[in-house]
Amino acid sequence: MTDNARARKLADRIQVVVAETLDRRIKDPRLGFVTITDARVTGDLREATVFYTVYGDDEERAASAAALESAKGVLRSEVGRQTGVRYTPSLAFVPDALPDNARTIDDLLAKAREQDAKVRETSTGATYAGEADPYRKPGEDNDAGAEAEEASAGDAGDAGDAGDAGDAGDTDGGTGEDTARA
Repeated sequence: MTDNARARKLADRIQVVVAETLDRRIKDPRLGFVTITDARVTGDLREATVFYTVYGDDEERAASAAALESAKGVLRSEVGRQTGVRYTPSLAFVPDALPDNARTIDDLLAKAREQDAKVRETSTGATYAGEADPYRKPGEDNDAGAEAEEASAGDAGDAGDAGDAGDAGDTDGGTGEDTARA
């Protein structure tokens, strides 16, 4: 069993060798603008998967895929010659999904921008349901608390105004018995 570091190094080397060989030796007219994006090798170093992208439409992608399949033998022999491993891994070419994913993300971002613009349009000229700043400031917090205490004390005082006249000389601790007798 080999370690993963060796498989990664071999995969990096295969990526470089395949890209250079496609650029210099393969003269297939079907081969479009191909970019080798990644290569992965199995743990036993027997199989390599090469990911690629093609700049162009679907027809050019299909033609480039056919050209890569026909050049697979030349590419494998070049990989074996330049890497020097005992067993040359078999090559499998897979179109990379990266451009499709990027296109999907771009479409989603465009939709989000449109929705943001709609929200911005509807919010222009709109007013707040309450105050513009719904949060209390630290200085206002004490004032509001004092006002609330005064209001609650005033409400309780209104209910007991009849007994308040004698509270100044209260000797029983505020039970109100002595004021009721007087």
